[in-house]
Amino acid sequence: MLRGNDEMFKPPAKFVWLDGEIVPWEKATVHVFTHALHYGTGVFEGIRAYSVGDDVLIFRLKDHIKRMSESARMYTFELPYSEDEISNAVIDLIEKNAFHSPLYIRPIAFKGVGGISLDARATPTSVAIIAFPYEKYFGENNSGLNICVSSWRRIGEPAVPAMAKACGHYINSVLARTESAQAGFDEALFLDKDGNVSEGTGENIFLCKNGLISTPSFASDILNGITRQTVITLIHELGIPLEERTVRRSELYNCDEAFFTGTAAEVAPIAAIDRKVVGNGKLGPITTKLRDEYERIVTGLNEKYRSYLTSVYGSRYVDIPSARLPQR
Repeated sequence: MLRGNDEMFKPPAKFVWLDGEIVPWEKATVHVFTHALHYGTGVFEGIRAYSVGDDVLIFRLKDHIKRMSESARMYTFELPYSEDEISNAVIDLIEKNAFHSPLYIRPIAFKGVGGISLDARATPTSVAIIAFPYEKYFGENNSGLNICVSSWRRIGEPAVPAMAKACGHYINSVLARTESAQAGFDEALFLDKDGNVSEGTGENIFLCKNGLISTPSFASDILNGITRQTVITLIHELGIPLEERTVRRSELYNCDEAFFTGTAAEVAPIAAIDRKVVGNGKLGPITTKLRDEYERIVTGLNEKYRSYLTSVYGSRYVDIPSARLPQR
């Protein structure tokens, strides 16, 4: 796993995709005058892939790349490669590294060298893809996360487009996550500008109360999470009532269950919020069901959702028929 300490750091991959070429890890560099380094002018995605037998299955690859393209458009720059070209580059990179383990994939598009003007439309755009072995974001924390409400508010509209997954936005998450870690918590939860529940530093949140699930709507400056979309589809399929609405902070302290969703976090139960125990302090039945069903989807065990998966070693194309995925 990637680490921030240089003495502990070892390259997690042999190759990186950079501007149309697969290059050795140590050659995947950018100049210190890169616009994105100074101003955060970039967009990115986090994508998971799961090892199943001899294959690696990428979860909702095309949906992630489409969202990256849309994020770039919000910041008035176009990607120099098509969505299919980037998607196929992800497959090429995994093959080149000969990965057969669970992976985290990070495509990123950013403004390169072209001056210091804040109008970066004429500055060239670079695209890179990094893939590396990855297991659990929160470790094997089956009992649930101990989280806090951050003193920092979630950035959003009308200041910045909250729906964009932009590099510069995440300094907001760095502040909140660092603050929570210093206080001994596993994660932080943002409120929006109006004081309503928004999201975690890299996750969406769901609350369960009396059999009803509630989750903040887009009006609370949340990211349109792809894991969130998947879990909402599961909730509807299971016949559980769901509301996407404004969620008050006080609801956090009286819910029966709570959980995060996110590419890295997957479906992560929350055990306590601001040191107040959630529900009876045990993993709830709704969270357990959704977590288990999500795991079945990403590993190809749920036939209905095979179209969400892209096989790396079973096909050369991003739009493979589900029948060509490994059978179980």
